[in-house]
Amino acid sequence: MASLIELAQALPWLYFSLIFLFSLMIGSFLNVVIHRLPIMLERDWHAEYRSYFDTETDAAPTAPYNLMVPRSACPHCEHAITAIENIPLLSWLWLKGRCRACKAPISARYPLVELLTALMSVAVAATLSPGWGTFTALVLTWVLIALTFIDLDKMLLPDQLTLPLLWGGLLFNLLGGFVSLSDAVIGAMAGYLVLWSLYWAFKLLTGKEGMGYGDFKLLAALGAWLGWQALPIVLLLSSLVGAIIGIGLIALRKHHQANPIPFGPYLAIAGWIALLWGDSITRWYLNAVL
Repeated sequence: MASLIELAQALPWLYFSLIFLFSLMIGSFLNVVIHRLPIMLERDWHAEYRSYFDTETDAAPTAPYNLMVPRSACPHCEHAITAIENIPLLSWLWLKGRCRACKAPISARYPLVELLTALMSVAVAATLSPGWGTFTALVLTWVLIALTFIDLDKMLLPDQLTLPLLWGGLLFNLLGGFVSLSDAVIGAMAGYLVLWSLYWAFKLLTGKEGMGYGDFKLLAALGAWLGWQALPIVLLLSSLVGAIIGIGLIALRKHHQANPIPFGPYLAIAGWIALLWGDSITRWYLNAVL
């Protein structure tokens, strides 16, 4: 870590280049997490259901399926992706967005997730002083990206990501992170209870569920990382971003008003903004109001 700090001070262009390239590889792995984790969870749920309610029928053995195996393959022709075809961003450009074997189109979202991860990581490195705080902020950023796209795809914020994120935030602040441990604990409690209370108030008034329990856990995790002081700006920004995007989608007829919109991505975006610029935004707002 000391060598990275010295590198950032002596050769900042090299420091940011390394962050960018390493984060491209992380983005490639996040694509795997985004695609495979929901499938892994669904398989586990089905296996658990069978073990409880279908005990007389033996489930057919299935091949291992996790974040490491099987190898990535084309969903159309099952062509195994080689190492040269799996270079972040460059391989997609080299292949012109098509499978090397069957020429079927490869979604542009894969390189976009890689590029987004790299750009957001560089923003973190440029905003925060080099050190352990920057590294942990990068980890927080990567998990928020994975949660965002999983929620967009499946309307799901997996406990396998939100709960470790929550405990990681408490541990980080126990070791002298962004805020005091007491602020982190209060932030985790308040983050969960605020959305939990809104959920039940909305349900009692309308008979409908306005959000999922994963949203409670995500805001609790953000409170654990950033402290209770950051929760107002996170809630304000997430509501603002959600309103702008939601109205835009409805106006463009990309979304029907009756269909639910995941709230997790807006919380993740607001939490990341608060991580980097929350104090500046709060000071600007207070100065503007007062």
